[in-house]
Amino acid sequence: MAAESDGWAGMGWDWTDVDDIRRRLDEGADPEKWSGGRPLHRAAVFGSSEVVAELAGRVPYVDALENGVTALWEAVVSRKPENARALAAAGADPWRLSIGGWSPGRLSLAGPTPGLFSVPEWAGLTDTERAAAEEANRLTTALGTFHYDGTGLACVAGIDAAEAVRRLEAAPVVDDVIDELLEDPYEYGMDESLQIIGVTSVPRGCVVTQPWGYAPQMPGVLTRLSADTVCYGLYANPKSGNQGSIARHGTVEGWDLHPGGGPHENDTSEEVLASYLYQYSAVAYSCAFAGLRLTDRRAVIGPPDVWVELPRRDYWSH
Repeated sequence: MAAESDGWAGMGWDWTDVDDIRRRLDEGADPEKWSGGRPLHRAAVFGSSEVVAELAGRVPYVDALENGVTALWEAVVSRKPENARALAAAGADPWRLSIGGWSPGRLSLAGPTPGLFSVPEWAGLTDTERAAAEEANRLTTALGTFHYDGTGLACVAGIDAAEAVRRLEAAPVVDDVIDELLEDPYEYGMDESLQIIGVTSVPRGCVVTQPWGYAPQMPGVLTRLSADTVCYGLYANPKSGNQGSIARHGTVEGWDLHPGGGPHENDTSEEVLASYLYQYSAVAYSCAFAGLRLTDRRAVIGPPDVWVELPRRDYWSH
């Protein structure tokens, strides 16, 4: 909570009441400081366009940085077009370069509101970027919205379900066992349920899924699946959020990643675009990273092509 001297005491997530914000500012609230950050950046994400306009008119520099980005960048990334328009009207620069060489204006061209700003001839998307945006729209639409907390996935490029089963040396599960497990997987013994995974062929690869656990993302599973290819692992941890991992050519090269989160300060151009396109869509991000072209969500939530049981081995030391 902000200190009393800031003038922002009691402010939380809601920055939509322009009368309250204006009163605070008139009574001496600091337009440049709130709880260690900038009020304008906070309002760009959690406020109304009226509040954004009020704050933008009180700060000396509307394109001041917080964590390396402007308030306009935050509004675009958060998909708050009215707030972005208010900032641009107050003088914010849509074409100021930011993370990964992107500007807020150019990034907006890949999102749901490409008409936010007047676009200079030199500022359009490349063919590759446009294709990535189109695929993101297709993939997120195909998957739709669904509950996936507690789900583990491995999205594997270039191999089908049969090859994934072979690499894992897994054995088919008899119908009676899987039927009993599916009735209530959390009542099933953990030692048993974590050994059972689903595998489904999809365009350009396959998906290994476990709707009740993290087994597909265990290092020993990822390294076996990723021989001569790449896979992205996801565990939608109900307690701590989405946890991602990357395995390539039999080696885990990324761990404790955050698919579905926004762009980060040191991201590459490609990473910024992917994070923007798949924000809040961790499953779609994982599939897209491996280049998979799912047409629906069956490979994720089931029923899979085949249920199999992993052999007993240490999957945490690879």
